[in-house]
Amino acid sequence: MSHIHEGGCLCGAVRYQVTGTPEVASICHCRYCQLRSGSTFGVSVYFSQDQVQLGNGAVKTHHLTTASGRAFDTRFCTNCGTTVWWTIGTRPDSIGISGGTFDPPTFWYAIDREVFTRSSASFVCIESPEHFDTHPAFNPIHRDPARLMGESELKTVADTD
Repeated sequence: MSHIHEGGCLCGAVRYQVTGTPEVASICHCRYCQLRSGSTFGVSVYFSQDQVQLGNGAVKTHHLTTASGRAFDTRFCTNCGTTVWWTIGTRPDSIGISGGTFDPPTFWYAIDREVFTRSSASFVCIESPEHFDTHPAFNPIHRDPARLMGESELKTVADTD
């Protein structure tokens, strides 16, 4: 019998169902995931597309091209704003699910790896089998905007004089 897990957004309008075990579950400390999740890291649980059934709730897509030139398309609820799932160029046949959006028992999966530890918060200590300073597929072809690199884009009056 296959394991079935359901989940969705905060308001309940957007729902999904996954069958089986994830391809990989990881903690990501990159600036994209920090901003996407509004936290110190993102929990990314990837499934093959045929393992995922997406519900009918209204989602909006935000498209980003990563520094490595790959698409990162996040889907979030148009009502409450929860990022529920995404697709990313490093895993073209997979759907990433926000780990905290599963119905209880929410964290039923094991974390396989931790990526972009170079930008992790100093107070975060995670045990996982693999740790990467960036990501095995990280190959930047352009520089991200300053706000994604931890640099300020704000100019003070003194800076402009």
